[in-house]
Amino acid sequence: MGVLGKLVDAILLIFFFVVFVAAPLIDSQTCLPSHIFPGFLVDLHAWYSREYGDYLLVEKPHFFVGLVWLELLFQWPLSLINIFGILGGKSWVGTTCLIYGVSLMSSLAAVMAEVNRSGKASEKLLKMYSPFIGFAVLAFLRGLFTTCGKSSSGNGRRLIPARKKRA
Repeated sequence: MGVLGKLVDAILLIFFFVVFVAAPLIDSQTCLPSHIFPGFLVDLHAWYSREYGDYLLVEKPHFFVGLVWLELLFQWPLSLINIFGILGGKSWVGTTCLIYGVSLMSSLAAVMAEVNRSGKASEKLLKMYSPFIGFAVLAFLRGLFTTCGKSSSGNGRRLIPARKKRA
């Protein structure tokens, strides 16, 4: 993998680490009772909601709560798997990045449609959600371009189907 690939992996590694930490501590407050979280995390969640005008976190529409559950039960474990895959140089990390990227893009399509069309979102909130589109596309492309060109075994030789023997 070239320099560009290593840069993409470094960016995605940081992103996956942030998701790994933030999802259970911050995002989960959207769908779980706030009394189970320490006060400073509840305060951080409330500050973010006020500062960025994130009405989705305050109003908790059902579709958004469902997307947070998707994040916690599907995307969060994938972020952990991707961290280990990138750090370990695993061959399957392209596939898990592709899965994560598609899932995140699908979730963001619903969120961005709501935020853009509702008339409730501030410019600051739009700027907060927009980078996630870039991370989703980056993860998707990382997976797409590393899984498409892979038709070799681990030792660098191409996998060629065995010929059938004629009797």
